[in-house]
Amino acid sequence: GTLFLQGCSACTTIAVGKDATVDGSVLSSHSNDGEGDTDPRLVLIPASDWPVDSKRPIFYSPESFPRYVGPDRAATPIEAYATGNGDNGPTAFVPICEMPQVPHTFQYYEETYGALNEKQLGISESTCSGVFGAAPKGIEYPDYGTGKACFSVDALTQIAMERHTKARDAIKEIGALAEEMGFYGAGLFEGTAESLIVTDTEEAWIFHILPDPSGASAIWAAQRVPDDSFAVVPNVFIIREIDASDSDELGWFDPDDDKLLDFTATYSDGEYSHQFYSGRRSWGVYSMFAPSLQLEADYVEWRISKPYPFAAKPDKKLSVTDVANAMRSYYEGTDFSQAGETSGINLAGGPFRTPDHVAGGNSTPLKSDTGNWERTIGLYRTSDSYITQSRGWLEDAHGGIIWFGPYAAPYSVFVPFAAGMKSLPHATLGNHMRLDKKTLFWAFRYLGNYVQNKYEAMMGEVTAFQQHAMQRSLELQASIDSLMNGGESSDSVLELYSANANKVLEETWEFSDHLMFKFADGQVHATPTDVQYGTSTPPRKYSVKGVTTKEAPIVDQPGYRTEWLEKVGFLDGPPPPPNCEDLDWQCGHAPSSSSVSNSGLRSESTKDDASNNASTQAWIVYIQGKERALRSNTVTCDAVGDVAAAVKKCSPRSMQKNVQHVLSVSPVQPNGGGRKKPAEFEPQVNDVYEFVRANSHLVSD
Repeated sequence: GTLFLQGCSACTTIAVGKDATVDGSVLSSHSNDGEGDTDPRLVLIPASDWPVDSKRPIFYSPESFPRYVGPDRAATPIEAYATGNGDNGPTAFVPICEMPQVPHTFQYYEETYGALNEKQLGISESTCSGVFGAAPKGIEYPDYGTGKACFSVDALTQIAMERHTKARDAIKEIGALAEEMGFYGAGLFEGTAESLIVTDTEEAWIFHILPDPSGASAIWAAQRVPDDSFAVVPNVFIIREIDASDSDELGWFDPDDDKLLDFTATYSDGEYSHQFYSGRRSWGVYSMFAPSLQLEADYVEWRISKPYPFAAKPDKKLSVTDVANAMRSYYEGTDFSQAGETSGINLAGGPFRTPDHVAGGNSTPLKSDTGNWERTIGLYRTSDSYITQSRGWLEDAHGGIIWFGPYAAPYSVFVPFAAGMKSLPHATLGNHMRLDKKTLFWAFRYLGNYVQNKYEAMMGEVTAFQQHAMQRSLELQASIDSLMNGGESSDSVLELYSANANKVLEETWEFSDHLMFKFADGQVHATPTDVQYGTSTPPRKYSVKGVTTKEAPIVDQPGYRTEWLEKVGFLDGPPPPPNCEDLDWQCGHAPSSSSVSNSGLRSESTKDDASNNASTQAWIVYIQGKERALRSNTVTCDAVGDVAAAVKKCSPRSMQKNVQHVLSVSPVQPNGGGRKKPAEFEPQVNDVYEFVRANSHLVSD
C-alpha cells in the first residue's frame, strides 16, 4: 500500500572522546526533534537466547507513536510493545525483511533508536540530507515506487545494540548489512540520509549513510573522533576526505587519480530548511566548548565553505553537565541569542522573550516564501533527548549510563539509568497521544508550556531546579558506583536509579505548582523560605477593625518592558480621558462655581457658599495628595496599573513607603485653618490641573 509519511526528525548530536572528558568517560548525546508525534518512550529490550537457525525479523520504522507493536523484539514479551496495551492497537507489525538471527542478543535501551546496551555501546542519531533516496521494501513511496530497501537507521541501531560490544565492529556490520539488503531514510528529500555517533568505552565514531542510486544498497563512511576531541553532527554530514589507506576510516570509496573523496561535498544535499540550519548549531557548540578557536558564524554554503572542523579539542575537559547544557542552548549571550535578556527586543519572543516559536505549517499564509527562525539546539518540539556515558574502568552493569530527558531539553531533567538495570519505571513511558501525569514526559511538557507565560522570570528557577536535580543524580551515581565496587547486589543497588526517577517526577509536579502559584496573573508572590517549592503566601495583617496593617507579600507586578510596549503599538492605543477644563467644565468640578455654568450632567441645585467652599477645599487636598505621591514616587504599582510598573513610574510593594503617612495631611478648613504645608507641596490649583492632565496616563481607577 501507499505510505503516509511523517515529517522526518531533525536532531543534534555531540560526541566527546575519553581524553576530552573530566573523568575519562566516552560521551554521546542525541535530541529527537520531531514534530509532535515522535514516540518518546524509553523502553528496555531484554537480552535473549535464540534457537538455532532462527530468523531475525526486520520491521518498517514509522518513528511515530507507536513505533512498534508486536511480540518479536525479544524472546520474552515486552509490555510496552504488546498488542492491545494502552494505545498500541490490536495488530502486530509484520516484518518487511528477515535475516539470520544470532544465538544471543544483548539487553539495551531504545527510544526511537537503539541508545545504550548492557556492554556500554552507545548510539546517537541525526537525520541528514543526501543526494539519493530509497523506499522500504514492499512499501510504495511517492516518486520512488515500491521500495527494495530493508533497513532504516532505526533498525540498524537495533542490530548494533543486539550484537556488539565495540563501536568499530558495530559500524562494519551495519554498513555491510545496508549494502547487502538496502537502506532507506526517514524522508523523501530532506532526510534521505542518516548519521550515527557510535561509542564504546574507548572510542567514539561518526557514521554516515545514504541509499545508493539503485535504492537496494547503501553508501557509507565512518571516521573516528580523536580521543582528546569532540564533534558535532547537526543534521548534515561532516566527514570530508576519505583516505583508503587509513584503517580508521571505513566504508565506500572510489579513488579517482589518487584524489581524496570529499564525502560531504559528494553525497550531502546540503543544509535543509534554510541557510545556517545546521551550521549555527555547530557554531553554537564550538562557541561553548572551544571559544578560543573563534570560529566564524557566517559562511556561504555548507558543502563548499567547510566552515568547521570535523572535530576539535575543548578549551577545558567536558562533563555530562556540560553536554546537557549544550543540548539546551538557545545561543544565550551571543549575537544569535533567541532567549531572555541577551536576545534584545526580540518581538518574536513576546513581552517575556521566549525562544520558542511554533512551526505553523501551512496555516500561516505569507506574501513571500522567505523568512525563518534561527535554528537553535534547544527546541520546544523535541520529543526527548539523552546522553550516553561509557566508563571502561567500571563493570558494564553500572559503568554504562543513559541520561534520559523526555520532552524538550531546555525544560527537562536528564535522569540517569544504568545499563544493567532489569526494568525501567513507568515514568519513562510518556507519549504525546495520552496525558499521563505519572510520566516524566508529561511532567516536563507541563513545565515547558507553562514557562511560556513568563519565560524570563521563570527560567532562572527552572535552571536552578535542573541544576539541583543533576547534582543529586551525580551524587547518587557516585554512591551507586561505590556500593557496586564494594560487592553489593547489583539488582537492588541499581534500582535506586528508578527511585531517583520517581523522585524527579514528583518534584517536577511540585515545582510546576510552585511556579503556577508564584507567577500567577502577572504577579510575583513571596513563598515560604522553609519550603522547597512553596505554594502559599501569608495573607495581609489587619487591625481589629479590619484595616490593613501589613500587605500580603506580593513581591512585584513587573508588567511589560517599555521597549516591547513601544514596538507593539501600545502608545497608539486609546488616549487618556478628556480633561474637564478642555471641555469647558462639562464634567468634574470647576475651581470656582461663579465662573462655570451648570453642565446638565450635575445637579442643578444651588449649594450655599460654605458647602461649596468645603467641597472645593477637600477636593484640593485630594489632588495635592495624589500629586505628592506621584512626585515622590511613593504610589505603588498596583495603584497605577501594570503599564506604569513597566515604565517605572511607581514603586513596587517591596520598596513602598508608608503611603498613609505621606497622605495624612490635616483637612483644610473653610476658614483657612489647619497645618501649614511646605511650599513645595502647595501648588496653585491650576498647576494641579495641569499636572494631573499631563500625568493622567499614569493613574488608573
